Amino acid sequence: MSEAQASAAQDAGLGAASAVERRLADLGLVLPEVAAPVAAYVPAAVAGGFVYTSGQLPFVKGELPATGKVGAEVGADDAKRLAELCVINALAAVKAQIGDLDRVTRIVKVVGFVASDPSFTGQPGVVNGASELLGKVFGDAGAHARSAVGVAVLPLDAPVEVELIAEFA
Repeated sequence: MSEAQASAAQDAGLGAASAVERRLADLGLVLPEVAAPVAAYVPAAVAGGFVYTSGQLPFVKGELPATGKVGAEVGADDAKRLAELCVINALAAVKAQIGDLDRVTRIVKVVGFVASDPSFTGQPGVVNGASELLGKVFGDAGAHARSAVGVAVLPLDAPVEVELIAEFA
């Protein structure tokens, strides 16, 4: 990270940020506060050496930037960016459980749900938004197994929802 980027990260409240958070900052991204659950569940749970996140919606400051079905009200490229937001929210939930994202040794599994118009078949491309971001942030440790599933509707009419399993030490 350049001196200017380090200064910008510090100004953004990332003073003692982990290496993972610095890579996010280099991409122009900052971890948000963990999104409050919209029902009776917790954002993430630890079992053994794994963190399992609940499905994360693409909230930005508590709001969904878009609603509707991908392939109808929401374009595939926009949905791909929304999947990135979902994974950023998932990483915030992981950090809340283990304290430091540098403890993540591997992203094991990603499941992406895409609220799809019946004619839309590009779910894998949408969920690539999450997968590609994890690769940029974690390198080889971000390579994971994955499912990309088209569904009729998601909570709050969100276009995309992502959950993940992360191994940590």
